[in-house]
Amino acid sequence: MLVCVTGGTGFVGSHSVAAILRLGARVRILARDPAGVDRALRPLGIGPAAVKVVTGDVTDAAAVARAVDGADAVLHAASVYSFDSRRRAEMRRTNVRGTQLVLSSAVRAGADPVVHVSTVGALYPAAQAAIRADSPLGMPHEAYLASKSVAEGIARLYQEEGAPVVITYPPALLGPHDPHLGDQNSRLRNALRGLMPVWPGGGFPVGDVRDTAELHAALLAKPAGAQERHFGPNRYLTTRQYVRILREVTGRGLPAVFLPARAMLPLGALTGVLQRIWPWHIPAEHGAVYTCAHAVPVGPDVSTYGIGARPTADTMADTVRWLHGTGRISARQAGSAAAVPEASRV
Repeated sequence: MLVCVTGGTGFVGSHSVAAILRLGARVRILARDPAGVDRALRPLGIGPAAVKVVTGDVTDAAAVARAVDGADAVLHAASVYSFDSRRRAEMRRTNVRGTQLVLSSAVRAGADPVVHVSTVGALYPAAQAAIRADSPLGMPHEAYLASKSVAEGIARLYQEEGAPVVITYPPALLGPHDPHLGDQNSRLRNALRGLMPVWPGGGFPVGDVRDTAELHAALLAKPAGAQERHFGPNRYLTTRQYVRILREVTGRGLPAVFLPARAMLPLGALTGVLQRIWPWHIPAEHGAVYTCAHAVPVGPDVSTYGIGARPTADTMADTVRWLHGTGRISARQAGSAAAVPEASRV
Protein backbone atom coordinates (compact mmCIF):
# COMPACT_ATOMS: atom_id res chain seq x y z
CA MET A 1 0.00 0.00 0.00
CA LEU A 2 1.35 3.42 -0.98
CA VAL A 3 0.25 6.44 1.06
CA CYS A 4 0.92 10.00 -0.09
CA VAL A 5 1.32 12.44 2.80
CA THR A 6 1.27 16.23 2.57
CA GLY A 7 2.65 18.10 5.56
CA GLY A 8 4.96 15.20 6.38
CA THR A 9 7.60 17.55 7.77
CA GLY A 10 5.17 19.04 10.29
CA PHE A 11 4.17 17.93 13.78
CA VAL A 12 1.05 15.93 12.93
CA GLY A 13 2.39 14.83 9.56
CA SER A 14 5.74 13.47 10.75
CA HIS A 15 4.20 11.48 13.61
CA SER A 16 1.53 10.18 11.23
CA VAL A 17 4.22 9.06 8.77
CA ALA A 18 5.90 7.12 11.58
CA ALA A 19 2.60 5.45 12.51
CA ILE A 20 1.83 4.58 8.87
CA LEU A 21 5.28 3.03 8.37
CA ARG A 22 4.79 0.91 11.49
CA LEU A 23 1.78 -0.64 9.76
CA GLY A 24 4.00 -1.72 6.88
CA ALA A 25 2.77 0.75 4.27
CA ARG A 26 5.01 2.68 1.90
CA VAL A 27 5.03 6.47 2.17
CA ARG A 28 5.57 9.23 -0.38
CA ILE A 29 5.86 12.77 1.02
CA LEU A 30 5.19 16.02 -0.81
CA ALA A 31 7.64 18.53 0.67
CA ARG A 32 8.92 21.95 -0.30
CA ASP A 33 12.32 21.20 1.21
CA PRO A 34 13.50 17.58 0.87
CA ALA A 35 16.13 18.19 3.56
CA GLY A 36 13.31 18.96 5.98
CA VAL A 37 12.00 15.41 5.66
CA ASP A 38 15.10 13.94 7.26
CA ARG A 39 15.13 16.62 9.97
CA ALA A 40 11.51 15.83 10.88
CA LEU A 41 11.67 12.03 10.70
CA ARG A 42 15.12 11.16 12.03
CA PRO A 43 14.18 11.98 15.67
CA LEU A 44 11.36 9.44 15.24
CA GLY A 45 13.83 6.75 14.20
CA ILE A 46 13.08 6.96 10.49
CA GLY A 47 15.97 7.10 8.04
CA PRO A 48 15.89 8.89 4.66
CA ALA A 49 15.54 5.64 2.71
CA ALA A 50 12.26 4.78 4.43
CA VAL A 51 10.20 7.28 2.42
CA LYS A 52 10.08 8.71 -1.07
CA VAL A 53 9.95 12.48 -1.54
CA VAL A 54 8.33 14.60 -4.23
CA THR A 55 9.58 18.18 -4.14
CA GLY A 56 6.84 20.75 -4.33
CA ASP A 57 4.16 22.74 -2.55
CA VAL A 58 0.47 22.00 -1.99
CA THR A 59 -0.39 25.15 -3.92
CA ASP A 60 1.43 23.84 -7.01
CA ALA A 61 -1.02 21.76 -9.06
CA ALA A 62 1.67 19.95 -11.04
CA ALA A 63 3.60 18.96 -7.90
CA VAL A 64 0.45 17.74 -6.18
CA ALA A 65 -0.48 15.65 -9.23
CA ARG A 66 2.97 14.02 -9.21
CA ALA A 67 2.72 13.29 -5.50
CA VAL A 68 -0.68 11.58 -5.58
CA ASP A 69 -0.12 9.69 -8.83
CA GLY A 70 -0.45 5.97 -8.14
CA ALA A 71 -1.11 6.44 -4.40
CA ASP A 72 -3.60 4.05 -2.83
CA ALA A 73 -4.47 6.58 -0.09
CA VAL A 74 -3.72 10.21 0.74
CA LEU A 75 -3.28 11.98 4.06
CA HIS A 76 -3.60 15.75 3.66
CA ALA A 77 -1.95 17.15 6.77
CA ALA A 78 -0.30 20.22 5.25
CA SER A 79 -1.44 23.39 6.95
CA VAL A 80 -0.16 26.66 8.32
CA TYR A 81 -1.13 26.49 12.00
CA SER A 82 -0.50 29.82 13.64
CA PHE A 83 -2.31 32.52 15.55
CA ASP A 84 0.28 35.02 14.28
CA SER A 85 -1.70 37.64 12.38
CA ARG A 86 1.29 38.34 10.12
CA ARG A 87 0.68 35.00 8.36
CA ARG A 88 -2.92 35.60 7.26
CA ALA A 89 -2.22 35.50 3.52
CA GLU A 90 -0.05 32.40 3.88
CA MET A 91 -2.84 30.65 5.78
CA ARG A 92 -5.43 31.44 3.13
CA ARG A 93 -3.11 30.26 0.37
CA THR A 94 -1.98 27.00 1.98
CA ASN A 95 -4.99 26.02 4.06
CA VAL A 96 -7.69 26.83 1.51
CA ARG A 97 -6.17 26.68 -1.99
CA GLY A 98 -3.86 23.84 -0.96
CA THR A 99 -6.78 21.78 0.33
CA GLN A 100 -8.73 22.29 -2.89
CA LEU A 101 -5.79 21.18 -5.03
CA VAL A 102 -4.85 18.16 -2.92
CA LEU A 103 -8.38 16.79 -2.50
CA SER A 104 -9.32 17.29 -6.14
CA SER A 105 -6.10 15.65 -7.35
CA ALA A 106 -6.36 12.77 -4.89
CA VAL A 107 -9.97 12.01 -5.79
CA ARG A 108 -9.15 12.20 -9.50
CA ALA A 109 -6.21 9.83 -8.98
CA GLY A 110 -8.52 7.25 -7.39
CA ALA A 111 -7.04 7.32 -3.88
CA ASP A 112 -9.23 5.72 -1.21
CA PRO A 113 -9.39 6.97 1.44
CA VAL A 114 -8.43 10.62 1.20
CA VAL A 115 -8.03 11.83 4.77
CA HIS A 116 -8.34 15.56 5.33
CA VAL A 117 -6.88 16.79 8.62
CA SER A 118 -9.16 19.52 9.94
CA THR A 119 -9.27 20.78 13.53
CA VAL A 120 -11.85 21.00 16.30
CA GLY A 121 -11.50 24.75 15.92
CA ALA A 122 -13.19 24.61 12.52
CA LEU A 123 -16.43 23.94 14.44
CA TYR A 124 -16.13 27.02 16.72
CA PRO A 125 -18.07 28.96 17.80
CA ALA A 126 -20.35 26.01 18.43
CA ALA A 127 -24.11 26.34 18.65
CA GLN A 128 -24.34 23.40 21.07
CA ALA A 129 -22.76 22.45 24.38
CA ALA A 130 -20.58 19.83 22.68
CA ILE A 131 -19.25 19.31 19.15
CA ARG A 132 -19.91 16.16 17.14
CA ALA A 133 -19.29 14.85 13.66
CA ASP A 134 -22.56 16.35 12.44
CA SER A 135 -21.92 19.77 13.99
CA PRO A 136 -22.14 22.61 11.48
CA LEU A 137 -19.02 24.48 10.51
CA GLY A 138 -18.27 27.47 12.68
CA MET A 139 -17.82 31.00 11.43
CA PRO A 140 -14.80 31.98 13.54
CA HIS A 141 -13.54 35.55 13.61
CA GLU A 142 -9.90 34.50 13.68
CA ALA A 143 -7.62 34.03 10.68
CA TYR A 144 -6.33 30.50 11.27
CA LEU A 145 -9.62 29.02 12.44
CA ALA A 146 -11.48 30.75 9.60
CA SER A 147 -9.11 29.29 7.00
CA LYS A 148 -9.55 25.79 8.44
CA SER A 149 -13.33 26.17 8.47
CA VAL A 150 -13.31 27.10 4.79
CA ALA A 151 -10.96 24.20 4.03
CA GLU A 152 -13.25 21.76 5.79
CA GLY A 153 -16.17 23.13 3.82
CA ILE A 154 -14.31 21.99 0.70
CA ALA A 155 -13.81 18.51 2.19
CA ARG A 156 -17.48 18.27 3.16
CA LEU A 157 -18.53 19.11 -0.40
CA TYR A 158 -16.50 16.16 -1.65
CA GLN A 159 -18.17 13.96 0.93
CA GLU A 160 -21.60 15.11 -0.21
CA GLU A 161 -20.65 14.19 -3.78
CA GLY A 162 -19.78 10.66 -2.66
CA ALA A 163 -15.98 10.95 -2.81
CA PRO A 164 -14.05 8.72 -0.36
CA VAL A 165 -13.02 11.67 1.81
CA VAL A 166 -12.59 11.21 5.55
CA ILE A 167 -12.24 14.17 7.92
CA THR A 168 -10.33 14.11 11.20
CA TYR A 169 -10.48 16.66 13.99
CA PRO A 170 -7.26 16.86 16.01
CA PRO A 171 -7.54 18.74 19.31
CA ALA A 172 -4.85 21.10 20.57
CA LEU A 173 -1.84 18.80 20.33
CA LEU A 174 1.14 18.43 22.61
CA GLY A 175 3.96 15.90 22.46
CA PRO A 176 7.66 15.45 21.78
CA HIS A 177 9.55 15.74 18.49
CA ASP A 178 7.88 18.83 17.09
CA PRO A 179 9.93 19.78 13.98
CA HIS A 180 8.96 23.46 13.99
CA LEU A 181 7.93 23.98 17.64
CA GLY A 182 4.34 24.77 16.75
CA ASP A 183 1.74 26.81 18.54
CA GLN A 184 0.77 24.47 21.37
CA ASN A 185 4.27 23.34 22.33
CA SER A 186 5.43 26.96 22.09
CA ARG A 187 2.68 28.00 24.50
CA LEU A 188 3.67 25.30 26.98
CA ARG A 189 7.30 26.40 26.67
CA ASN A 190 6.33 30.05 27.21
CA ALA A 191 4.46 29.05 30.36
CA LEU A 192 7.56 27.31 31.70
CA ARG A 193 9.69 30.34 30.84
CA GLY A 194 7.40 32.65 32.82
CA LEU A 195 6.07 34.47 29.76
CA MET A 196 2.40 33.67 30.46
CA PRO A 197 1.46 35.00 33.89
CA VAL A 198 -2.06 35.86 32.67
CA TRP A 199 -4.38 33.22 31.20
CA PRO A 200 -7.87 33.49 29.72
CA GLY A 201 -10.58 31.47 31.38
CA GLY A 202 -12.49 28.82 29.49
CA GLY A 203 -10.70 25.82 28.07
CA PHE A 204 -10.13 23.61 25.03
CA PRO A 205 -9.76 19.93 24.02
CA VAL A 206 -6.17 18.74 24.45
CA GLY A 207 -4.55 15.60 23.05
CA ASP A 208 -1.29 13.84 22.28
CA VAL A 209 0.06 14.02 18.74
CA ARG A 210 0.97 10.33 18.88
CA ASP A 211 -2.66 9.37 19.51
CA THR A 212 -3.87 11.41 16.53
CA ALA A 213 -1.12 9.83 14.42
CA GLU A 214 -2.41 6.38 15.37
CA LEU A 215 -5.89 7.46 14.32
CA HIS A 216 -4.62 8.51 10.90
CA ALA A 217 -2.71 5.27 10.36
CA ALA A 218 -5.77 3.21 11.32
CA LEU A 219 -8.04 5.15 8.95
CA LEU A 220 -5.62 4.83 6.04
CA ALA A 221 -5.47 1.06 6.43
CA LYS A 222 -8.98 0.61 5.03
CA PRO A 223 -11.14 2.00 2.22
CA ALA A 224 -13.27 4.94 3.30
CA GLY A 225 -16.61 3.47 2.31
CA ALA A 226 -19.03 5.88 3.95
CA GLN A 227 -17.81 9.45 4.20
CA GLU A 228 -16.66 9.49 7.80
CA ARG A 229 -15.56 12.04 10.40
CA HIS A 230 -13.45 11.12 13.41
CA PHE A 231 -12.06 13.09 16.35
CA GLY A 232 -8.50 12.84 17.58
CA PRO A 233 -8.38 11.34 21.10
CA ASN A 234 -8.66 14.23 23.56
CA ARG A 235 -9.62 15.50 26.97
CA TYR A 236 -11.31 18.85 27.53
CA LEU A 237 -9.30 20.94 30.00
CA THR A 238 -10.06 24.31 31.47
CA THR A 239 -7.04 26.59 31.45
CA ARG A 240 -6.89 26.21 35.24
CA GLN A 241 -6.70 22.43 34.87
CA TYR A 242 -4.04 22.79 32.17
CA VAL A 243 -1.82 24.90 34.42
CA ARG A 244 -2.49 22.67 37.42
CA ILE A 245 -1.32 19.56 35.53
CA LEU A 246 1.77 21.43 34.32
CA ARG A 247 2.53 22.38 37.93
CA GLU A 248 2.16 18.76 39.04
CA VAL A 249 4.39 17.47 36.22
CA THR A 250 7.18 19.95 36.85
CA GLY A 251 6.85 20.45 40.60
CA ARG A 252 6.90 24.21 40.03
CA GLY A 253 4.60 26.93 41.32
CA LEU A 254 4.05 28.67 37.97
CA PRO A 255 2.08 31.68 39.30
CA ALA A 256 -0.84 32.55 37.05
CA VAL A 257 -3.82 34.89 37.02
CA PHE A 258 -6.99 33.79 35.21
CA LEU A 259 -9.28 36.38 33.66
CA PRO A 260 -12.60 35.87 31.84
CA ALA A 261 -11.76 34.95 28.26
CA ARG A 262 -14.49 37.05 26.69
CA ALA A 263 -13.35 40.09 28.64
CA MET A 264 -9.85 39.55 27.23
CA LEU A 265 -11.01 39.42 23.60
CA PRO A 266 -10.62 43.18 22.94
CA LEU A 267 -7.05 43.03 24.26
CA GLY A 268 -6.37 39.98 22.11
CA ALA A 269 -7.72 41.75 19.04
CA LEU A 270 -5.51 44.77 19.78
CA THR A 271 -2.51 42.46 20.13
CA GLY A 272 -3.33 40.92 16.76
CA VAL A 273 -3.29 44.35 15.13
CA LEU A 274 -0.05 45.29 16.88
CA GLN A 275 1.58 42.01 15.84
CA ARG A 276 1.27 42.99 12.19
CA ILE A 277 3.82 45.80 12.68
CA TRP A 278 5.77 44.48 15.68
CA PRO A 279 8.78 42.41 14.47
CA TRP A 280 8.89 40.01 17.44
CA HIS A 281 6.28 37.44 18.33
CA ILE A 282 3.82 38.51 21.07
CA PRO A 283 2.78 35.54 23.28
CA ALA A 284 -0.66 37.02 24.08
CA GLU A 285 -2.39 35.95 20.87
CA HIS A 286 -5.93 36.80 19.88
CA GLY A 287 -6.46 33.31 18.45
CA ALA A 288 -5.61 31.60 21.72
CA VAL A 289 -7.96 33.86 23.70
CA TYR A 290 -10.67 33.42 21.06
CA THR A 291 -10.36 29.63 21.25
CA CYS A 292 -10.62 29.57 25.04
CA ALA A 293 -13.67 31.84 24.88
CA HIS A 294 -15.54 29.69 22.36
CA ALA A 295 -14.28 26.11 22.71
CA VAL A 296 -16.63 23.43 24.02
CA PRO A 297 -15.97 19.76 24.83
CA VAL A 298 -16.10 17.03 22.21
CA GLY A 299 -19.24 14.94 22.61
CA PRO A 300 -18.77 11.66 24.51
CA ASP A 301 -20.37 9.68 21.69
CA VAL A 302 -18.02 10.79 18.88
CA SER A 303 -15.73 8.36 17.07
CA THR A 304 -12.03 8.28 17.84
CA TYR A 305 -11.83 4.96 15.99
CA GLY A 306 -11.33 3.07 19.23
CA ILE A 307 -8.11 4.88 20.14
CA GLY A 308 -8.07 6.20 23.69
CA ALA A 309 -6.44 9.39 24.87
CA ARG A 310 -3.39 8.86 27.04
CA PRO A 311 -3.22 10.80 30.34
CA THR A 312 -2.49 14.48 29.82
CA ALA A 313 0.15 14.37 32.56
CA ASP A 314 2.08 11.75 30.57
CA THR A 315 1.88 13.89 27.43
CA MET A 316 3.02 17.01 29.26
CA ALA A 317 5.88 15.15 30.97
CA ASP A 318 7.10 13.78 27.64
CA THR A 319 6.83 17.23 26.06
CA VAL A 320 8.68 19.00 28.87
CA ARG A 321 11.38 16.35 28.89
CA TRP A 322 11.82 16.74 25.13
CA LEU A 323 11.96 20.54 25.39
CA HIS A 324 14.67 20.19 28.01
CA GLY A 325 16.56 17.48 26.13
CA THR A 326 16.71 19.62 22.99
CA GLY A 327 17.90 22.71 24.87
CA ARG A 328 14.70 24.69 24.49
CA ILE A 329 14.24 25.09 28.24
CA SER A 330 16.62 24.88 31.17
CA ALA A 331 16.69 22.19 33.84
CA ARG A 332 15.21 24.69 36.28
CA GLN A 333 12.33 25.44 33.90
CA ALA A 334 11.68 21.71 33.32
CA GLY A 335 11.64 21.04 37.05
CA SER A 336 11.08 17.46 38.14
CA ALA A 337 9.81 16.48 34.66
CA ALA A 338 13.38 16.50 33.36
CA ALA A 339 13.98 13.17 35.11
CA VAL A 340 10.72 11.50 34.03
CA PRO A 341 11.18 8.81 31.33
CA GLU A 342 9.04 9.11 28.22
CA ALA A 343 5.66 7.54 28.92
CA SER A 344 4.63 4.48 26.98
CA ARG A 345 1.41 4.29 25.01
CA VAL A 346 -1.60 3.87 27.33
